[in-house]
Amino acid sequence: MLVIFDCDGVLVDSEPLANTCFARALQREGLDWNVEETMRRLMGRSMKSCVEIVEGELGRDLPADFVERLQVDTLQAFRDAPLRTVPGVVEAIDAIEAAGIDTCVASSGSLDKMRVTLGITGLWARFEGRIFSSSQVPRGKPFPDLFLHAAIQLNVQPFACSVVEDSLPGIQAARAAGMRALAYVGATYSDAAALQAAGGRTFEAMSSLPMLAWSGS
Repeated sequence: MLVIFDCDGVLVDSEPLANTCFARALQREGLDWNVEETMRRLMGRSMKSCVEIVEGELGRDLPADFVERLQVDTLQAFRDAPLRTVPGVVEAIDAIEAAGIDTCVASSGSLDKMRVTLGITGLWARFEGRIFSSSQVPRGKPFPDLFLHAAIQLNVQPFACSVVEDSLPGIQAARAAGMRALAYVGATYSDAAALQAAGGRTFEAMSSLPMLAWSGS
């Protein structure tokens, strides 16, 4: 068995801060999305997909250095905050691994971003060698490529995998990969109804996660 963790919003409490930076960057380009709208439209997607969506809204290309400047601003915000783990997730990982279940991380974020977010929160060393990014596959979430890549790398069949996600594209990707989708809805920005409709088994507290991983139900 394998439990695949998303990073932002599941392991590290980074979504509100990251999307605040993203909304500010978009407003500088003339797209007046607030933080909530930015999260609704872009949360859980690869940066490539986000750029395509934004450029479609603007009707023009973003500046060549847009992503680079956004990443610099976002990573500095993470360092200044500083980031924390999602409440209860470390204990949940402890319990899952103590039961002999393998774990890994598969995120739409870049490896460079995860070196910062997981590094600040002390999780990089714990998952090192088992951290996968959408930059390593042709298509990001909601396509299944990333989760299938993680399963292949760790030699686990998709039907033996559970994915822990908090975004709609992530739940859709997990289901498309033939994996169980466990939808964390403990954060105020999660749309529980949408995640459940997409096939996610919703749960509100990380303390519930080990039992869901063990039961397979």
